[in-house]
Amino acid sequence: MSASSNPLLTASSLAWGLPDYREIDVDDYLPAFRAAFAQQRREIDAIAVSTEPPTFENTVVAWEESGRLLGDVARVFYTVSSADATPAVQAVDEELAPLMSAHSDAILLDPRLYDRIERLHASRDDLGLTAEQRYLLERRFVQMTHAGAGLDSSAKQRLTELNSRLSVLTTTFEKNLLADTNDLAVVFESREELDGLSEGEISAAARAAADRGRPEAYVITLTLFTGHPALASLTNPRSRHRILEASRARGSRPGRHDNRPVLLEIVRLRAERAELLGFPSHAAYVTSDQTAGSPEAVSALLRRLAAPAASNAQREKLALQEVLDGAEVGPEAWAFATERVRASTLDIDTTALRPWFEAERVLRDGVFFAATRLYGITFRERDDLPAYHEDARVFEVSNEDGSHLGLFVLDLYTRDTKRGGAWMNSIASQSALRGTSPIVVNNLNVPKPSPGTPTLLTLDEVTTLFHEFGHALHGLFATVTYPTFAGTSVFRDFVEFPSQVNEMWIYRPEVLANYARHVDTGEPLASDVVERLEASGTFNQGFATSEYLAAAWLDLAWHSLSAEDAAAVTDVAAFEAAALADIGLDDSAVPTRYSSAYFAHIFSGGYSAGYYSYIWSEVLDADTVEWFEENGGLTRLNGDRFRQRLLGVGGSKDPLEAYRDFRGRDARIEPLLARRGLSA
Repeated sequence: MSASSNPLLTASSLAWGLPDYREIDVDDYLPAFRAAFAQQRREIDAIAVSTEPPTFENTVVAWEESGRLLGDVARVFYTVSSADATPAVQAVDEELAPLMSAHSDAILLDPRLYDRIERLHASRDDLGLTAEQRYLLERRFVQMTHAGAGLDSSAKQRLTELNSRLSVLTTTFEKNLLADTNDLAVVFESREELDGLSEGEISAAARAAADRGRPEAYVITLTLFTGHPALASLTNPRSRHRILEASRARGSRPGRHDNRPVLLEIVRLRAERAELLGFPSHAAYVTSDQTAGSPEAVSALLRRLAAPAASNAQREKLALQEVLDGAEVGPEAWAFATERVRASTLDIDTTALRPWFEAERVLRDGVFFAATRLYGITFRERDDLPAYHEDARVFEVSNEDGSHLGLFVLDLYTRDTKRGGAWMNSIASQSALRGTSPIVVNNLNVPKPSPGTPTLLTLDEVTTLFHEFGHALHGLFATVTYPTFAGTSVFRDFVEFPSQVNEMWIYRPEVLANYARHVDTGEPLASDVVERLEASGTFNQGFATSEYLAAAWLDLAWHSLSAEDAAAVTDVAAFEAAALADIGLDDSAVPTRYSSAYFAHIFSGGYSAGYYSYIWSEVLDADTVEWFEENGGLTRLNGDRFRQRLLGVGGSKDPLEAYRDFRGRDARIEPLLARRGLSA
């Protein structure tokens, strides 16, 4: 295939460089990747074989200039492979995974390139570098060292083999999970079995069934996490049980979608790789290059929080038993009983609030409104710009002075070809060196109702929309020179911080009053309801904190194994049980947010030994919320400070140094403890 006939190898004709997905065929991807691999290898080889003494320009900047085509093609493809993974796209992904791994290793393990970077790093004090340039040189040196560039040739060969196999296994894990999630979607034959759901939820279930060729039935598709929003509303215990049972079974049934042998091999190979690189475990390897520094620091935080969280969950369980007339509270009944307790003690029925959270209004009059008030940016939908799927919408984002900031793509609805959960990714990233502007994507998995029926969000889905848009703002605002630092390219245990901060505007009076209006009448959410919602901040936090900590602990437990210990583990369920008992989070009524066989974050995503980052970042988040409240809240002055000193620096500065620059000190843990009801 010639470059002229492959749309991925030529510049897009659309505004702001948005790829024209209408012109891209699935058969275009692999030839484009191969051409891009070859191009970057030539670019890197030119650096490595140079006889000129290494300088920042001819080595570090030249490396930054390399791989532009590969980055463009990869972002285009991985946007599709996560959000619209047809069988043909999955086939490309499987073939591509080891190729990407081999290409990355060829660069990061290149001894010639490492020699030049090492020599520059040793003389960095004498090079007259700016702060961003010096940090880039330091990060490149750490990156190559951490990747194994200093190993001997035989060790590098084994490392390359491990990386290649792991790339295949993680792709297999995600493919299995998507298939099993679709297979286990729960079919209900009658509307009566769905008693308690809203008309919008029933409409979405009917549409999902019709899409599967069952127009007479109803299908509840599964969320990525263990629980399900429908569990809070369904009055039929059998219906709730079926949904929870299906959710927990994913990836752990004998057969072709069984993820247990896949994850066991992943754990073993990651432990072997860590040992090869000189670390006692994969967790030690990962955290050594994060703000946490060590798995011991992570363990200390999780253990500090686990005991009070579990104690709070036990108190919550006793209250739920009264609602269930003394019956034992099982995991399928927890959310249902919780809503009854919330309604009786706080006079709040969260399921009844959905008519006040119509998706379009939440987006425009909530999410966008808060961003405009805080940062001065504006949004204009571009119906003339096509995205990768008909459900994905494109918005042009402008600065207050009218200058172009970037493009924002929203893909709200669930579908069988989309992986579970919610996430942000980039189709293009900002870089002054390359003269590029950002294109960021938010993906959610909201059930799509039948045509003509409004999309009404749960309170959790409202939170997710604000959260993911916080990631989008980080990707849009980062203003850096070098592409390595673009967007959300920060330490993994810092990346959730901006998104968590953006959740604070959900209940801000001027924001909530603007978007929380009844879908039919336009009536605002009553002020007394708002007050009760705000007052319920610690309600059910024992459960919420425990289920999260259980998942974070499982991640740490799997990845703290030595190579020898990892080889001895054969029973996934037994390992989980022992790990949760070790930290005191083995309450059967409070299942882990993700069980291992469907824990996509750590076995097919980028969060291995890093799921702790949500609570780690929340320490900074809660402290930042306190700062906003102390300084007047939703103001342009506050927004400009947060944008310039934190969001705008991207990865071009040590994140904790950036935080101290913003806050004037290190973060305190006390605001987090108070938020989650753990202060006592």
